[in-house]
Amino acid sequence: MTNLLELYVKLGGLVLVGLILGRKLPATVPIRLGQFIFWVGVPISIVSFLRQANLSRQIWVAPAIAYLAILLGAFLAWLWIKGQAYFKNTVPQQQTQGSFILAAMLGNTGYLGFPIILAMVGKEYFAWALFYDLLGSFPGTYGLGVLLAARFSSDKQNYQQFLKAILINPALWSFGFGLLFREVKIPTLVEFSLEKFAWSVITLSLVLIGMRLGKLNSWHSLPKAGISLVIKMLIVPLILSSILPLFGLTGPTAQVIVLQMAMPPAFGTLVIAETFNLDRNLAVTTLAAGAIVLLITLPLWLWLF
Repeated sequence: MTNLLELYVKLGGLVLVGLILGRKLPATVPIRLGQFIFWVGVPISIVSFLRQANLSRQIWVAPAIAYLAILLGAFLAWLWIKGQAYFKNTVPQQQTQGSFILAAMLGNTGYLGFPIILAMVGKEYFAWALFYDLLGSFPGTYGLGVLLAARFSSDKQNYQQFLKAILINPALWSFGFGLLFREVKIPTLVEFSLEKFAWSVITLSLVLIGMRLGKLNSWHSLPKAGISLVIKMLIVPLILSSILPLFGLTGPTAQVIVLQMAMPPAFGTLVIAETFNLDRNLAVTTLAAGAIVLLITLPLWLWLF
């Protein structure tokens, strides 16, 4: 409980700082900060944390569970839409259906999941969070997520730009480099500097979340957002957590996977919604509401696991 309260103070404090700065500073600041974190901060942090992580043979199960969570979330969201059409004879607009499904399947396992895993479980098991995000959530978002968005969009999009964005993503390249660099001996001072830089990037990422949340001011789609959040943050992790022992996942490793599954919708859902002209209001509402709901659901999952 002490660790959880300390985490809340840190998370809340840094996000609050971001909210305040986001309203005071020019609009270009969060854009530049996001670019720095994406191109420099996250890649170096991944290399640093991989050097300290425990890589077991089972770790490749993490992205497999991520795909299961993504597919189950999409299926349950689709089932809800069909149920509404059958029992209430109401069908949401095509663009709304797309945003609803994306919010139910894609989680913020990077910017938000990473600091929570590091604080509550520790660096030794952080590789599980990395594998879940980089080999599971990321391709799920910009692979299956983009395909679904295109399915529910009336606009024709250039798929080549999305393929290029995936291939040049620095996090994926640094992930591969970090695996190769793990056993290389480096001076203690360099190792220490890498670790401090990595933690600084985690801090900046939380401030950036606050800046972005400060720009979200739409609550018109709260009822639909609530259903997608129940699917994403409660039903999916509850179902899949019950089968984790079948994969040999117990203790801290199971806790990492459950926490990643229970993260709120990713900011990538808003990016995709804007790009493919889906329901932006619903995407915005799920992001803001999900960050608030996490304060309630996080103790629940920590208590259960």
